[in-house]
Amino acid sequence: MKRRLIPAVGLAALLLAATAVAASPRPATIKLAKTGVGPLLTNGSGRTVYMFTKDGRNKNRCGRVSGCELTWPPVITNGRPTAGPGVKASLLSTITISGGRHQVTYAGHPLYTYVGDFGPRQTDYIGTPQFGGTWYGVNATGGKVT
Repeated sequence: MKRRLIPAVGLAALLLAATAVAASPRPATIKLAKTGVGPLLTNGSGRTVYMFTKDGRNKNRCGRVSGCELTWPPVITNGRPTAGPGVKASLLSTITISGGRHQVTYAGHPLYTYVGDFGPRQTDYIGTPQFGGTWYGVNATGGKVT
C-alpha cells in the first residue's frame, strides 16, 4: 500500500480527533500485536505506536518542531501506563512534556501515534522520514521495527 503523509493544511480536523485520543482520563495501555511486519507495540485501541529517531533517551524532541506533535501525537497517560500481554511492565515509564502532560515511554523511547493511522495495527508509516528524524514501530524489547 502506498503511504500518503497528511499535509499540514489537513491537520486541523485531525487535530480534534487526536486531542480526544491523547486526553484519555485513564492510564494508557500498551499492547503487543501481530502485524505484517512482525509483532509491535500498539496503544489500547490497537493503533501502532512509534518511536522518533530524533528523540533522546526519555527526551521528547518532537515537541520542539513546529507541527510535529499535531502529526505524531504523543501517547499520553493519566497514571502509570498498563502493560498488556507480551509487554514488559519494567520497560514502561513516563516523562513530563509541555503542559504538564505525561508521555508514555518504552525502554526510554517516547511513544507516539500517527494521525493518518485510522485503524488498528497499520504499518504503512513505519520508516517515514519527517520532522528531522525517522518514525519506526517498537518491538517488545524496545527495539525499532523497520
